[in-house]
Order: sequence, then structure tokens, then C-alpha cells
Amino acid sequence: MKQKYIDAYMDMAERFSLLSSAVRCKVGSIVVKDDRIISLGYNGTPTGWDNCCEYEVFQEDDKQKNIEYPYTDRDDRNYRLVTKPEVLHAEMNALMKLAKSNESGNNAAIFITHSPCLDCAKGIYQAGIKEVYYKHHYRDTSGIKFLERCGIPVTQM
Repeated sequence: MKQKYIDAYMDMAERFSLLSSAVRCKVGSIVVKDDRIISLGYNGTPTGWDNCCEYEVFQEDDKQKNIEYPYTDRDDRNYRLVTKPEVLHAEMNALMKLAKSNESGNNAAIFITHSPCLDCAKGIYQAGIKEVYYKHHYRDTSGIKFLERCGIPVTQM
């Protein structure tokens, strides 16, 4: 695939990430096969759920120590945001949309704004995707390591 197309698909993944209602981290993904976009996704709650992706954990209620509390509410209470467990990652949203379509992920490429977590990497592998491109590192590199062990080229842009 030519570099100009790789750049364009990553730009599109970033653009779709802006559709996410998440506050902490907006992630987008695009699945491309034979120079066609066959699926896309961004992180968010399941269809029909409210669009709130995080819940607040207030400093005085938190049992974890030495954590940053970057937000302050109207009552000057410090809190952090934690992603709800039901939030779907961008990659899984794209792969599930792909599974509902008449398209196949075999030999496709996926463009993701952030490197995949381990669970998303397993889905990428099972979908038959053969190339992974991402822009930003996710805090956990186990997804990248898994894909590399599977022989799937992973490229940071």
C-alpha cells in the first residue's frame, strides 16, 4: 500500500475518533481491504445505551493512593474518570460491524489511533487481518507483542 494511502487512512481513523463520547481517550479505527474501507469504529457504549463512557471516582472515596485526580467538581472535590467496563473499544466496534456485513477481514489492514490492547489484538488476529497500523502507544504493549508473535506486521506511524 502506498504511503499516501496509509497516511490518509490514519487521518480518517483520527477523524472518526472524534465521534467518540469518551472524555479520557478517543480512539478510532478503520478496516481497509483491496483499497476500500470495509468497516470503521470508535470507542463508545453499546448501541442504545447512554453515551457516557466514564464514571467519576472522588479522591476521598478512592482506596488507591498516589493517583492523579485531574478534575474538580462544583464543590471543589477532586476526582478522576474511570472507563466503564461496558465500553467497546474502537477496534472491536469495527470488527463487530464487519462481522455483520458481507465483507471478510481476511488479508485486510486496520488503522487505529492507539495501539491495541490484548483483547482487541486477539480479535484482530481472529478476523484474519494481516497488517496493523497505529499512531499512539496505549499504556499496555501486550497487544502489540501478541500480534507480533502471530506474525502480523505492526507499524507505528
